[in-house]
Amino acid sequence: MLHLRLIIPPHLSDAVVQTLSANGAVAHLAVLPGAARRPAGDVVLCDVAREGANAVLEQLRGLGVDHEGAITIDDAAVTLSDAAHRAAARTPGTGVDAVVWEEIEHRTGQETRLSATYLVLLAVATVIAAVGVLLDQPILVVGAMVVGPEFGPLAGLCVGLVQRRWALLRRSAVALAVGFPVAMAATAAATWAMTAAGLVDRSMLLAARPLTDFIWRPDALSWIVGFLAGIAGMVSVTSARSGALIGVLISVTTVPAAANAAVAAAYGVADEAWGSALQLLINLAAIVAAGVLTLTVQRLWWQRVRPPARLRAFTVARRREQPVGTVR
Repeated sequence: MLHLRLIIPPHLSDAVVQTLSANGAVAHLAVLPGAARRPAGDVVLCDVAREGANAVLEQLRGLGVDHEGAITIDDAAVTLSDAAHRAAARTPGTGVDAVVWEEIEHRTGQETRLSATYLVLLAVATVIAAVGVLLDQPILVVGAMVVGPEFGPLAGLCVGLVQRRWALLRRSAVALAVGFPVAMAATAAATWAMTAAGLVDRSMLLAARPLTDFIWRPDALSWIVGFLAGIAGMVSVTSARSGALIGVLISVTTVPAAANAAVAAAYGVADEAWGSALQLLINLAAIVAAGVLTLTVQRLWWQRVRPPARLRAFTVARRREQPVGTVR
């Protein structure tokens, strides 16, 4: 269930309450007249089955609540209520598979801004991966994959393309286009500094590295792994399963490829630098392609699962006429 907290201007209050009351996905509707002060109006609270949230939010935005009032969405992790179970039962689809577009756009939008925190995390992750590459230590490479924040802009890019949210698309593209060059430049500078300090040298890059040399040798499997990771990553974002997302971050070689390219460029090893750069581009392209495909399939699926608005209204009206004991 999702919990909605609404601030409704007085002239919209009746329409909003009627709309929510008529929607079978809504439960626990409460109205606090005149409780809001900024903006002034009524406060309306309700719980909504996740699988019906898109329709409810569409109706609220159609009434202009998001412009004249406010809509706040919280995840109700645990709801103990027969009314909630009935709301979920009479709403088509499954909550765990539901994609709430406003929630996804907000979640990805927060992670797509080109901020100092984003640049620092990406640069730190790339430097850690560079050390892992030079030492041929996969554990450092894996750690760098987890630290790297690049999947946020990649997910934002996918959502922006599918939902035609051009501002989100631009922010995501800028974060990727600026973030990786800055991180690679910082890694090259760190490589020169560590070389001057006698901590690493060019021979470490040229030596046999059986555990990490796959990073700069892209092949068909690079695309397959990146594509599958993109699917898993987008599903984890839409279903809010952070555990799966961590696995996705570990499975792709975006940050390690950027690190290897920076180190190779710093030492003038052109073939390895180009191979790593190609690996980076392949992974980025595969993740975006898979993410766009996954979101498109999810959207088409939910359009098929959710009946037309007129049929939904008729079904809800018929079920409201039935005795409580007959509701599924």
